[in-house]
Amino acid sequence: MDAMQGLHAAMAAVDAYYKERGIFQDRFGFGKSPALVVIDMAYGWTDPAYAGGSARLDPVIEAIQKLLPVARDKGVPVFYTTSPFEETRQLKSAADYSPKFRKWDQRACEIDERVKALPTERIIYKEHASAFGGTAFIGHLIEKRVDTLLITGCSTSACVRATATDAKVYHLRPIIIREAVQDRSEIAHEWTLFDIQARFADVVGLAETLTYLKGLSGRSSDER
Repeated sequence: MDAMQGLHAAMAAVDAYYKERGIFQDRFGFGKSPALVVIDMAYGWTDPAYAGGSARLDPVIEAIQKLLPVARDKGVPVFYTTSPFEETRQLKSAADYSPKFRKWDQRACEIDERVKALPTERIIYKEHASAFGGTAFIGHLIEKRVDTLLITGCSTSACVRATATDAKVYHLRPIIIREAVQDRSEIAHEWTLFDIQARFADVVGLAETLTYLKGLSGRSSDER
């Protein structure tokens, strides 16, 4: 049995355990007032030239590209997160020590052009895994009267998971869009999605999310 077969067997066993006991079977469901967050889709993670970058995020870029125009058309608030860069600060990233890869720089913190933010959209600069950690993110969501957080980006097992978990803490409906998140490890990705959907967030397909967004009545400019 290879690693992925072993993972799927383990997930099936845990799922059977939950179903037998009738626990972790509910869904948060979509609410009436969503926001979309694009987590850490900066060049430091999307460009393989950086030590932390991976081409595994290319399909995620494509999924986010499908979400953005629909969300914007409906007046859904769109937020981005990335890491702050300070030239005077010695960042301890893997790229600093690896001559094979591009050194961590200002560009590494910039949102990938393929899913770039509009001038009216807010970029949250975070120093922790969660988009909520040490930032004003929750304040912006409250201002927009958001009840549902549509979560995209990377990495599934780290910043995506942490953001979803904190969204639940703030009584939001955390919705992770399966095709729009990814990890450096497929095992970490699959296990995290399985583990989190049972307790901390819904994991929903891209098609279902697009149908939900298209069905929204849309917000006025005053509400955005």
